Amino acid sequence: MKLIEKIKRNFPQAMHPTYSLFGRNSTEKIRAIEMGNDPMNDEKEKREGGCACGAMRYRLETAPMFVHCCHCRDCQRQTGSAFVLNALIETDRMALLAGNPEPISVPTDSGRPHRIFRCPDCQTALWSEYGGRAALRFVRVGTLDDPTALQPDVHIFTRSKLPWVTLPAGAPAFEVYYDSRQLWPAASLERRRAILGG
Repeated sequence: MKLIEKIKRNFPQAMHPTYSLFGRNSTEKIRAIEMGNDPMNDEKEKREGGCACGAMRYRLETAPMFVHCCHCRDCQRQTGSAFVLNALIETDRMALLAGNPEPISVPTDSGRPHRIFRCPDCQTALWSEYGGRAALRFVRVGTLDDPTALQPDVHIFTRSKLPWVTLPAGAPAFEVYYDSRQLWPAASLERRRAILGG
């Protein structure tokens, strides 16, 4: 059975227009995988971004492993917004093109370490490092030059979602967190294992 048929049968929400296992154009990307072309290493998957003043510039060298839309109180407080969109990617798959970000340690409700990397000039938050895991970055999707390029793969901590925020029909959503083995593509799970183990 072809990969696309397996996904349609076992994970139908992956084909929903507002939710895509591989980002936009998931059907085309799945077909590319079947033909031996890995979209994770495609030049078109490289994305650049930066801060508000332009002093900080970075590039994602590959597609992220997964994209979270987090509705937790920490994210609401730290962004001053209803939620945050984070693209999870390996640190070594990011290239710093200009500037030197300033890591700021912030308190969390869980007590686990959290550092937000900001532009030292305009203080735009570019990415985070959670739990002391320096090999994994949570890149703020809103800092990409084209933030529409990455849609959320999952909504987390919806127990604290603001009541006027409506989630797309069929989008995976969890009151707290989820089991990545149930949602992440196999290639992303392998990438995660390579940097974090087990």
